[in-house]
Amino acid sequence: MAIDKRLGFLGFGNMGRAIAGGLIERDTMRPEHLAAFDVDDAKRAAAQAMGMRVADSAGALAEASDALLVAVKPQHALEALEPLAGSFDSGTLVISICAGLSTGFFQERLGTNVRVVRVMPNTPALVGAGASAIAPGRNCREDDIAFAKAVFESVGLVEVVPESAMDGVTALSGSGPAYFFYLVECLVRAAREEGLTEAQATELAKQTALGAGRLLMESGESAGVLRERVTSKGGTTEAALRAFREHGFEEVIRAGVAAAAARSRELGR
Repeated sequence: MAIDKRLGFLGFGNMGRAIAGGLIERDTMRPEHLAAFDVDDAKRAAAQAMGMRVADSAGALAEASDALLVAVKPQHALEALEPLAGSFDSGTLVISICAGLSTGFFQERLGTNVRVVRVMPNTPALVGAGASAIAPGRNCREDDIAFAKAVFESVGLVEVVPESAMDGVTALSGSGPAYFFYLVECLVRAAREEGLTEAQATELAKQTALGAGRLLMESGESAGVLRERVTSKGGTTEAALRAFREHGFEEVIRAGVAAAAARSRELGR
């Protein structure tokens, strides 16, 4: 059954369209309960084509919404929120996917009583396979958390975390897809040196990444257990893993995650 709330998208780029599409496809919300405002004509047209309402301004969008999903780039957040300052209805839930911006950032600009849920989705949400973490602000109610979960479960998995963990989430699942894409790039280049064509190496690497991910999700086993099952004593996998360790693979990964989390903290200041 569809959720009987009105959700407004302040900004309707790729992630906004993915979320709206997931809500509609899964019958979580009806198109007529979704609305959008964006300064870009093409993005407003995209919302209209999905059967959504299109607001004339940010203020009109907020006024007609029970929850406002702020889906603008973080550097544009101040400009996007400015029309709402001083007139925002504190009864409207704010859901932010602006990376690095705290719940306090929105309360400072919209009112200390505003209920804010901070969310870090990732780009696989574009294909319904996202991993999102939601962090409720201090004013949030249980039904606010339940609503935010329902919205983002329409495009993948959701975990509820304290806001203090969001920099770690950003470094893991927020930036994480790029790490896996980079690993595939490296595997393809290495396989080409072993005689495969780029097309062959790419297709095999993509399918291997997909299959490993599905096995990890569906087997109920930990990554460590699955790794051990693939690793025969004295075999090729063991040789590769030994070389990884000798070249500091784990230390490289740890350094990358730490760097991403540190940058997330910097952006949030």
